[in-house]
Amino acid sequence: MTLHLTVSDEVRTLAPEFRHVAVEAYGLVNSPSGEGTSALLDDAARRLAARLDGRAPHEDPHMVAWRAAYTAFGAKPSRTRNSAEALAKRALADGGLPRINTLVDVYNAISVAHLIPVGGEDLDHIEGGMRLVRATGEEGFATAAGGADVVEHPDAGEVVWCDDDGVTCRRWNWRQGTRTRLTEESVNALFLLEAMGPHCDVAAAGTELAELLEKFSPGARITVHAPE
Repeated sequence: MTLHLTVSDEVRTLAPEFRHVAVEAYGLVNSPSGEGTSALLDDAARRLAARLDGRAPHEDPHMVAWRAAYTAFGAKPSRTRNSAEALAKRALADGGLPRINTLVDVYNAISVAHLIPVGGEDLDHIEGGMRLVRATGEEGFATAAGGADVVEHPDAGEVVWCDDDGVTCRRWNWRQGTRTRLTEESVNALFLLEAMGPHCDVAAAGTELAELLEKFSPGARITVHAPE
C-alpha cells in the first residue's frame, strides 16, 4: 500500500473489535451526480430498509456496537452519530440521501447498503501517513462554519483520523475535514470502511465498493487491502 495506515495501541485497547478495509484507487474520474449514482443511492436505501425490517438504524447490532465505542471515548452517540447511522436516518427520511458527486455517492451507497461507516480521502491532499489515534486536543481540524473556513480542535481523548498536517476526520468517522474531502477534481483516493464487532461483512463491502469504482471509472487502478 502506498499510503501507510496505523491504528494506535490506545485505540486498539478502547475497541479491540475494530476492523477496517482500505480501498486505494488511482486514475478515478469524478463528476457531478447523475442518473447512475442516483439509482445506486435509491437501491442502497431499499437494501437498508430490508436489512432493518422495521427497526430504527440505532437498533441494528452493528450500530449498537458503534454507539458503545463512541460512549467509551466520551462522545454522546445519540447527539453525534457515527456516519453510517446518520446517513441511514437520512436514507429512510422523506428527503432521502443527498447527491454530492460520483465518488461520494458511490461510497455513501456502500455505507447505507451495508450499514457501515465509509469515508473517502483525496490522496493528493494527505500529508504523510494516516493514523487512528486518541487526540491530545491540540491538533488542528480544518472545517467550515457559517460559510467561512475555520480550524477547530478535537476534545482530548477523542478518537480521530489524522495525518502529518492535522485531523482529517473527527470522532472516528463523525465529521470529515475540508482539506482532504473528495471533489470533482479528485483523481486519486483512499476509501476507509470501518467495522465494529462481527455484525458486518466489511470485506464484502470493500469488494463491492471496488467494483463500483471500476464501473464508474473504467481503467482506474484499484487495490483492496484486507480487513485489519
